[in-house]
Amino acid sequence: MDILLVASAFNSLSQRVYAELSDQGYRVDVVLASHGAEAVRAAVREARPELVVAPMLKTALPEDVWREHTCLVVHPGPPGDRGPSSLDWAIAEEASHWGVTVLQAEAAMDAGDVWAAEPFPVSPVGKSDLYRNEVSDAASAAVLLAVRRYAEGSFKPRAQSDPAVRVVWRDFFRQERRRIDWENDSTETVLRKLRGADSQPGVLDELLGREVFLHGGHLEDRLRGRPGDLLATRAGAVCRATRDGAVWIPELRPRKSSGDPAPFRRPAASVLAALPAPPGAAAQGARPGDGPHWLPEDAAPLELPRGRNTWTDIRYRQLGDVGFLTFSFPGGAMSTDHCRRLLAAYRYALARPASVLVLGGSRDFFSNGIHLNVIEAAADPAGESWANLNAMNDLVEAVLRTTDRLVVAALGGNAAAGGVMLALAADQVWCRAGTVLNPHYRRMGLYGSEYWTYTLPRRVGTGAAQRLTTEALPVSAATAARIGLVDRLVPAEPQRFTTEVEHRAAALADTPDLARRIAAKAAARRADEEQRPLAEYRRAELARMRAVFFDPRAPYHALRSAFVRKLPSGSARPLRAVGEQVTGGAR
Repeated sequence: MDILLVASAFNSLSQRVYAELSDQGYRVDVVLASHGAEAVRAAVREARPELVVAPMLKTALPEDVWREHTCLVVHPGPPGDRGPSSLDWAIAEEASHWGVTVLQAEAAMDAGDVWAAEPFPVSPVGKSDLYRNEVSDAASAAVLLAVRRYAEGSFKPRAQSDPAVRVVWRDFFRQERRRIDWENDSTETVLRKLRGADSQPGVLDELLGREVFLHGGHLEDRLRGRPGDLLATRAGAVCRATRDGAVWIPELRPRKSSGDPAPFRRPAASVLAALPAPPGAAAQGARPGDGPHWLPEDAAPLELPRGRNTWTDIRYRQLGDVGFLTFSFPGGAMSTDHCRRLLAAYRYALARPASVLVLGGSRDFFSNGIHLNVIEAAADPAGESWANLNAMNDLVEAVLRTTDRLVVAALGGNAAAGGVMLALAADQVWCRAGTVLNPHYRRMGLYGSEYWTYTLPRRVGTGAAQRLTTEALPVSAATAARIGLVDRLVPAEPQRFTTEVEHRAAALADTPDLARRIAAKAAARRADEEQRPLAEYRRAELARMRAVFFDPRAPYHALRSAFVRKLPSGSARPLRAVGEQVTGGAR
């Protein structure tokens, strides 16, 4: 069956639906609704689909399309729920469970017949994390069920006029509802508001006399101050006092009307560093990284002592003979600073006695490679691209050269580009069954690095490596396991992934032949080094990347800027745009 996906963006959910429908043998094409109604109509005329599925829409489908074709729309709310901000309301009202409904498109918003519905638990995490995990799991299951019912032709959709369906209209969740009252809101309330807008749209607030959007929020257990005051920085985040505690805010986004040349999300401390210090603020001396000199740096140890409940983006812990190095960076993006700090933490982990080291293992993004937002905001984007890539390469090389223990990359969420290659540097890759991998760089006009020319072919073969990097398509976890990109699927719910990884890692550490496997790994590394040193792979890849970074005419710069600033770019048919985008030294 031919299926056309219509999406406002080819985001994580759209990619997952595309990949899993393709796995089922359906022929799937994609058109971006953001390019306008005529682009959708043209795609329908060309693809002549038997079914149209809209996994993520911000605008209505053209009336002539849904009248002439069966169009199924994914709504992130239970049957009867209507409105554009369903998930925001679920978080704000502290719902314990929510749902995803697949509806048939019609004139009234979210009012069509129900083809499938799946419930899910609302975990106490940020909205974007919830969307990429519990919502994505439920949406995938519902779409596959609805498509199967359509293909069978015998299912009668349930009308929302059914008296058993309770219809509730929920208005757009505006900034007035998100506003934080720092004097009166409890820490719990502040965290709920921040998590409910962590990726988009953020919480509009004022800092140092400038309007900014706050993105993300995490509890701080010790620092205290006057409500609303900035208290410290840590790993690029800033700590702000509440009436009964404090919270860490990882990212800020200057309002477009502020005149800031980089009005997009980036580490909070770097945004504050560009603003004038408050009156009476004392300089704190030399500062690590790019942060405000007048705020103290409150570092947290890699191994948090028992009883502490504070935020840090990198942690190490050990259970028996297994070390766990977890990290979580907003959006999965890893800046130069992120890479360098994670490398230092990795070296710390190597100094601990363990026979198995798990890299990752938490829910949501594993890594998406270099940090395009930080690069775009830099005074010298080409130079920052180069520094970031080399820092990423240093990290991947350290993993590749580890020969005294087995390293497991545990992917609880999606990974792309250099983030996939970071995982492939490990001895084993364990992947939650709902993840999506994008093992390519071409959609950003790049050849790629992070030793992919070594790690990818040795796992999937030269031919498959060529296809993955040139076709530039998302890969489901199941396909990744089938082709050898992933060693083990972990069929766990998002909130159970970490525990499941712990059990499997402990079992691996108890394997009787573990010492033999570690010795064989070391021997294989020596043999590979003799055949072609890692330095040669790095040199060849970086030569291609440098040619792009420092060529102002290379498409990478325009593609990066459009991606970061959320500007229209490329074709309305994203799976066909690769050849148009890749020139200027990229393959």
